[in-house]
Amino acid sequence: MGIDDIRKKVLLVADPNSGYTQADFDKEFGSVASEFSDEYKIKFGFVNKSTNVDPEYATAGSSGFDLRADLAEPVIIEPHKTAIIPTGLFFEIPDNFEIQIRPRSGMAAKNGITVLNSPGTIDADYRGEIKVILINHSDDVFAINNGDRIAQAVIASVMGKNIV
Repeated sequence: MGIDDIRKKVLLVADPNSGYTQADFDKEFGSVASEFSDEYKIKFGFVNKSTNVDPEYATAGSSGFDLRADLAEPVIIEPHKTAIIPTGLFFEIPDNFEIQIRPRSGMAAKNGITVLNSPGTIDADYRGEIKVILINHSDDVFAINNGDRIAQAVIASVMGKNIV
């Protein structure tokens, strides 16, 4: 069992469709993996140019982290219209990974606000600001304010492009 075995399993953990979980990984590799801990962690960089706190996972079991609006003034989304909301975040994503932008279920259920192109994909080679396309499916106007949690982001592996 070497680092290549661990790397393959890490990609399975990162793939939400694999069925292989972090608990499976821990059970299979246990303390052996800890000696390679820096080798199997997924490393990506980001710059936060917003006035908001850095994104973080709310709990140990969270799949995604919240994205917050970075606005100088509120944005009003009229009924059945869309708006592109900046976040002030810029990511450097490693090859074979993407960031998926997904709706926040509370906004969708309570207000009819969701991510239009769900899930939105941020490719590994994109270096621009993350912006979220929201749509208002309700009959009421909806205001987005600076710092509002507008979507969630999930880091996912992209396996298909390397399959021969």
